[in-house]
Amino acid sequence: MAYKTSAMGGKKALVTGGLGFIGSNLAHKLVALGAEVAVYDACLDPYGWNFANINEIRNRVKFVKGDVRDRGKMEAVVKGQDFVFHCAAQVSHLDSMRGPFLDVDINCNGTLSVLEACRKNADGAKIIYAGTRAQIGREEYSPVDEKHPTNPIDVYGIDKLAAEKYCLLYGSAYGMPACSLRINNTFGPRHQMKHAKFGILNWFIRLALEGQEIPVYGKGEQVRDYNYVDDAVDAMILAAQSKKADGEVFNLGSGRQTRFVDMARAVVKAAGSGSIKHVPWPDERKRIETGDFFVSYAKIKKTLGWSPKTSFEDGLGKTIDFYRGRLREYV
Repeated sequence: MAYKTSAMGGKKALVTGGLGFIGSNLAHKLVALGAEVAVYDACLDPYGWNFANINEIRNRVKFVKGDVRDRGKMEAVVKGQDFVFHCAAQVSHLDSMRGPFLDVDINCNGTLSVLEACRKNADGAKIIYAGTRAQIGREEYSPVDEKHPTNPIDVYGIDKLAAEKYCLLYGSAYGMPACSLRINNTFGPRHQMKHAKFGILNWFIRLALEGQEIPVYGKGEQVRDYNYVDDAVDAMILAAQSKKADGEVFNLGSGRQTRFVDMARAVVKAAGSGSIKHVPWPDERKRIETGDFFVSYAKIKKTLGWSPKTSFEDGLGKTIDFYRGRLREYV
């Protein structure tokens, strides 16, 4: 039986990083469910914030410009919230290696700022943390479940793992309901397309729509696991709505292994333009490449009833249709 998210009329939800990819799609779904939504974003470049992401709901959400590291502002904005979806982050693997102190500041100190604000002013609010598969590192067995060792291979993964542990610690130490979802390779509408620092699949869509070459490092044989953004957002909302998720960590996956080169070929086919070019691995990317990565989502399926509803092909079609009409807003 397919899962169903519940109505959220009368509930207040704060989305940090709410002008970004995951955060804005989450805000759209929360509004559709009837929640009173506050979108909080620092509008820092190059992290993908875009007011175009909330065009359709601009008059139905409260926007607050602020940085999660601003403790005073965080303490004010969390008051009265029933849910805090913490999506704000530094999300570039490469940038985390080039500028590790900024990554620590945003992903660790910023998360602690959110948690301290909730502890002081909204300890009943449930915190849903947007984690990442990068917290795991290279797979030691497949599919990767929640018991898999966590040995991140870049600063970003380490800091996101630390932030996840902060969330769960505050949950156990202070009785604040919290959970984490380790989001996999996610694609879909409202993702930035200005550069390739993060969101490679969406970057490839831009290149294809513009008739450019898509660079595939090496042979592109490494396995990946892709989720459409609507499915990821639904998982976060289901976790918010269920006490069974409190104190838990969940992996998100698609149940399907896709070679990287096949993903690129699918983008070219769906777009009807563009081409693939195999190029050598840049050293800075090769040193933090995970290799094959395939996830088990058995735990979240058993606990919350979640499983992905959108196939890779259908999600790709929806994403390309979105950008065909609005590409200029994202490049």
